[in-house]
Amino acid sequence: MLDRQPDLKAILFLLWGLCCCKIGWDSVMRMSADLRDLFLYEVFLYYNPLFLVALMIWLWGVNLWVFAQSSVNYVKVFDLAQTHLSHREIWRCATWLTLIVPTSMTAYLYLYSHGEVSLAASQPVLLYAILLIVLLSPFDMFYLSSRFYFLRTMLRIILPLQAITFPDFFLADIFTSMSKVFSDLERSVCRMVNRQVATIAWFEADSICGSHSIAIPLVLVLPYLCRFFQCLRQYKDTKEKSCLLNALKYSTAVPVIFLSALKYHVFPDQWVSFYRPLWLISGVINSLYSFYWDIKRDWDLSILTRIFMFKSPSTWTSLLYGRNWVYYWVLGSNLILRCTWTYKLSAHLRHNYLTVFAITALEMLRRFQWVFFRVENEWNKMTAKQNFEMSSDMPSESDRLLESNSHTV
Repeated sequence: MLDRQPDLKAILFLLWGLCCCKIGWDSVMRMSADLRDLFLYEVFLYYNPLFLVALMIWLWGVNLWVFAQSSVNYVKVFDLAQTHLSHREIWRCATWLTLIVPTSMTAYLYLYSHGEVSLAASQPVLLYAILLIVLLSPFDMFYLSSRFYFLRTMLRIILPLQAITFPDFFLADIFTSMSKVFSDLERSVCRMVNRQVATIAWFEADSICGSHSIAIPLVLVLPYLCRFFQCLRQYKDTKEKSCLLNALKYSTAVPVIFLSALKYHVFPDQWVSFYRPLWLISGVINSLYSFYWDIKRDWDLSILTRIFMFKSPSTWTSLLYGRNWVYYWVLGSNLILRCTWTYKLSAHLRHNYLTVFAITALEMLRRFQWVFFRVENEWNKMTAKQNFEMSSDMPSESDRLLESNSHTV
């Protein structure tokens, strides 16, 4: 009976997904063709960032599963408590998010298409409110210690007033990959606060919550600024010049973001002749610099596949460990996706929302594979440091001889 339980859950999950798709499709088909695309764009704005958050949580669970199978002690790397979430608990959180987000979206589509506009408008507001309450709840439920750890790390990222730890800049790096997610969350909350959900405000690009708002580049750049100031703080503490070079890397994202946003605030001929070439040059510099930093600083290419050498025999080990194709895939995909992520940082391209969504999802997949090699590299540094300290504490052969000669018989 217990063996059949996972199969039953999978079947119910599939049936639920099919029901959501059927109801959503029928609801969309009830709308007029000229209204449909604009309405879907608004629906997409509210729900796509939450889908991407769910994707990132699923992928993080996979990361933890691989770490648990390998020799990498991720608990020690991240300085986690004994009550930390395992990969199974991470996947449980991702499952719940994967369930409630499409359910809310389906209700929104159904209610709006049937004329219940006010009820439809309440769906994304209710969903965002519930998720915020769960995240900030001070009660001992929904993994309180892990939520507190996450929120505390977020605060340390926003205000880098203390020495930067590995979890601080690791999470901040992940946030840079989710900058488009944060931007869409800000746009969504803006419309909710200004009561523009399910209204004709979709048409008004120049409105306070429109697609031309200055808030878009400000939110996009925020994760990079946080990481930039972290690097400066690290330089203050360590005096290592590499921290300044790393800060320079994050600063190269700033012109990409703001030059793109200028399209809506300058004359078209100025954009084409001057600002767009600058934007393209900035994008190339940012992409290549980031790629170089990945392979030279964040990863150790000499042990790139060791993370897949599991403690127990596994198909994944035989498929990935020591395979040359993994090197080519990781380097090639990282370079390509480093170049394409300029697209998601560019405010003037966000109207191509399906393309931007796909590129943002691919960026999360790039970050997902980056996590393996970055965490392993950090673990190797920690073990090498420990081994060096242990060898330094051990007396040498000459010291032992001198000590033995000093004894009186």
